[in-house]
Amino acid sequence: MTVVINDWRGEGPEPLELEYEMDDNAFYAFCRRNSHLRFERNPDRTIVIMPNTGGKTGKRNSEINFELVLWNRQYKKGVVFDSSTAFKLPNFAIRSPDAAWISNELWNSLSEEEQERFPPIAPDFVLELMSASDNLKKAQEKMLEYIENGVQLAWLIQPSAQTVFIYRADGTISKTADFSEKLSGENILPGFEFPLQLLL
Repeated sequence: MTVVINDWRGEGPEPLELEYEMDDNAFYAFCRRNSHLRFERNPDRTIVIMPNTGGKTGKRNSEINFELVLWNRQYKKGVVFDSSTAFKLPNFAIRSPDAAWISNELWNSLSEEEQERFPPIAPDFVLELMSASDNLKKAQEKMLEYIENGVQLAWLIQPSAQTVFIYRADGTISKTADFSEKLSGENILPGFEFPLQLLL
């Protein structure tokens, strides 16, 4: 398969495009050899270089992961993953959400090798935290991709606009624009609540 590395965002000159022939194993090895960089892969096998996180986004992401880990330690219903984890979705895309959670049942259905590499599974829950420079339309498209590939609950958080889009497996999408509220894990993360004011 041919893949193209392209991180152009429409600003400045277009980047050099590099083509490689690589299967899943080769892509995993490529990511390991370039561990100082973060990559995602689109369904068409285009490789996207992901930008490093800025200070405010990194701080906010730490708050989210901390709360999710605390909840999971109490309920012990699954496994929490940070933004460094890549998942291979059914459409062949490889995504690294800012936070993810997989139930014990799904996680334990994977082999040791599948758990060690890029797990070939859609998490039950994913969260994407936007930075001020992120494109909202592209972020929303990614959330729909998550749901179409089996994610049950997905949060897209846009701190700059104090807005959250909540995507569900039944196709419903809701929006909140009040960071004094708490987000609910609903029936996917029972008992989990995240106070949005932690992101202010």
